[in-house]
Amino acid sequence: MRLLTRARLLRRVPREKRAAEFDRAVAEFFMRLALEEAERGLGRTHPNPAVGAVLVKGGRVIARGHHRRAGAPHAEVVAIEAAGPRARGADLYSTLEPCDHFGRTPPCTQAILEAGVRRVVYASADPNPLVDGRGVARLRRAGVEVLGGVLREEADALNLPFLKFMRTGLPFVTLKAAATLDGKIASVSGDARWVTGKEARSYVHRLRDQVDAVLVGAGTVERDDPRLTARLPDGGRNPSRVVVDSHLRTSPSRRVYAQRSGKTIVATVERPEHPRARRLTAAGAEVWTVRARRGRVDLEELLRALACFGALHVLVEGGAEVFSSFLRDGLADRLLLFIAPKLLGAGGLCWSGELGIRKMSEALELPPPEVEVHGRDLLLRFELAKA
Repeated sequence: MRLLTRARLLRRVPREKRAAEFDRAVAEFFMRLALEEAERGLGRTHPNPAVGAVLVKGGRVIARGHHRRAGAPHAEVVAIEAAGPRARGADLYSTLEPCDHFGRTPPCTQAILEAGVRRVVYASADPNPLVDGRGVARLRRAGVEVLGGVLREEADALNLPFLKFMRTGLPFVTLKAAATLDGKIASVSGDARWVTGKEARSYVHRLRDQVDAVLVGAGTVERDDPRLTARLPDGGRNPSRVVVDSHLRTSPSRRVYAQRSGKTIVATVERPEHPRARRLTAAGAEVWTVRARRGRVDLEELLRALACFGALHVLVEGGAEVFSSFLRDGLADRLLLFIAPKLLGAGGLCWSGELGIRKMSEALELPPPEVEVHGRDLLLRFELAKA
């Protein structure tokens, strides 16, 4: 059967349906531009979501904007201010439902109405109880046409940390490990440089640039002496660094404590007046005393504290015992596992620690992964929250 073009197919349906399909296609085109704007704010807006907006008039984009940081104007306002008087009669495309409350900034609905925008198209509904449909209701009462849910899944995926925090009070947790084909993160001597190639390592630096905090265990700090910074060509942005050191055994001389861009937090069950806590504080770290669980830092309690601090996306980079604790306690939302085409054989360190499993029938089953190639390495992406 001969393939029909989109235009010929549209001619076969009633005019009203044709118009609806065309409008949806146009809305999705401009919403993708708004999503590109939103991506520019990833990692910079916590505890707010990343939001992008574009203003369209006569089929052309007349202004763009994204939310740059908490306390700065929202994406819709940035776009409206950039457009000036041209915003009157324009269509506004926003990746998130406009807000209708006073926070650090005035409500976006007020700016939309004052600018004379004729139509608002948004992607994600805002689960924040202060918003949650109120913005849409106010706009419609004022006679503004509103269309929601356009590319909602793509927009939701961009703000999974914010959505999870609103639902649970916990940050979104991504585990990242790099292992050889036989599952090792280091040789029998402890050497771990480098498991993966430069392409995979560049990916991790870009990821650090987009998260709010990077978390490791005390063993990783002592063994690998990492900096946990985002080293990008343009400098990047360093997230907060979190060291889970239940009994304060890390040395203040480790490089993670020498970084001055962003915070370094040590989570411990020891009291702040402990001599080793004072030495870490003198080295530049903040020492947080967290409730103990089985003699160690209660990770769920730590995550709640990080969320209150504003960290909505936490990247966990090791080591094995930390990984297994997050997996065993069901605290991880995503697993990024780099597999390098290398073999170390017997000995060495496995990327995952003890899970308390004795039979194959008890194995922790993961959902099917998405697979990417970075240089010579494979990246397996598991969305654990869907399992």
